[in-house]
Amino acid sequence: MIPINRFINYFLNLFQALVSVWLLLAASIFSSSSAQAESVIVWQGSWQQGGLLLGQIDPSHHVSVAGESIKTTEDGHFLFGLGRNAQGASSFIISRPNGTIIEEQYPVAERDFPIQRIEGVPQRTVTPPAEQLQRIKSDSALVGKARRDVTDKTDFLKGFIKPLQGPKTGVYGSQRFYNGVPKSPHYGVDYAAPTGTEVIAPAAGIVRLAHRDLFYSGGTLIIDHGHGLSSSFLHLSDILVAEGSRVERGDSIAKVGATGRATGPHLDWRMNWRNVRVDPELVLKALPAQ
Repeated sequence: MIPINRFINYFLNLFQALVSVWLLLAASIFSSSSAQAESVIVWQGSWQQGGLLLGQIDPSHHVSVAGESIKTTEDGHFLFGLGRNAQGASSFIISRPNGTIIEEQYPVAERDFPIQRIEGVPQRTVTPPAEQLQRIKSDSALVGKARRDVTDKTDFLKGFIKPLQGPKTGVYGSQRFYNGVPKSPHYGVDYAAPTGTEVIAPAAGIVRLAHRDLFYSGGTLIIDHGHGLSSSFLHLSDILVAEGSRVERGDSIAKVGATGRATGPHLDWRMNWRNVRVDPELVLKALPAQ
């Protein structure tokens, strides 16, 4: 007969062994799942308001946000932009060829945006007369059309440089007061420079709009960098490229001016991902020139 103590010890040891095996198996499964989840999308950029993110997934996967499909390159790169007021978390749905669905969420960090008071702006641009409203509406339609297409071009992958070296006088997201009147936030980066200073292309792309006199932005140039990412250059005194032409990074494209709603010569550089206004300074960090 087996002594009762040996019998109890045998089952205790067996139980402990089974628990150890189970813990090791669970840890392995959890580790594998975590690694798998972390590797589904690889990100470049920062998750904060105004940020632009460059993601990469397996090219065989499909990614969507809020029910909208996101265009990817042949090697699985894609862009995602965060607006000034983005809050909470961004949720991505990744579909694999075998039918499995993965959801990933990324929290968005909030930023403190400054207040900027600008005096001396022509009053007609602060409170435009009624007869100018149709012109403003037409201008907006032109800009919207220039940014509408989400092309297959991948110029954004080669990165960005500043379009002008000069003192920074305005930042993305600042709440602006013109002649004491509160207006929409500023969505660009302002660089002070004398009229006629050369503006260069921050990245390669196709010129989608070259207009010399929009009501608010004056001389305006929009360049498409691909996949819905575009640069806009405002208040220009001269435009050196034509609509439909291709420019390379560093090409001379325009000259600084003070046209439209401006109190002095400067360049206002703005960027959009689709209809989302992103911070050009964060784009420079997320997509540095290669």
